[in-house]
Amino acid sequence: MAKENPAQTLKAFVSEDPSSRYTFDSERDAPQSELCREGDKLSRKCIMIQMHSTRLFQAMQEQGFFCALPMDPSRTHIECKPIPKS
Repeated sequence: MAKENPAQTLKAFVSEDPSSRYTFDSERDAPQSELCREGDKLSRKCIMIQMHSTRLFQAMQEQGFFCALPMDPSRTHIECKPIPKS
């Protein structure tokens, strides 16, 4: 069985709906992160991706997203929104 390519997995997941808002979270220094496509409760979809959160942050920016911590200081996930194409 071939080892999955995390960058390809990310690209494929985001390409399903590139205009959605995404969030990701992981334990400190964990080698994987949970990446979720946010929608209503029925359409929210999450995957586990073999990428440290710092690399995932960078990879999402490379995909054209602006990523930041949420305004609520009690939340620890990162929110990524698509940067509008001008």
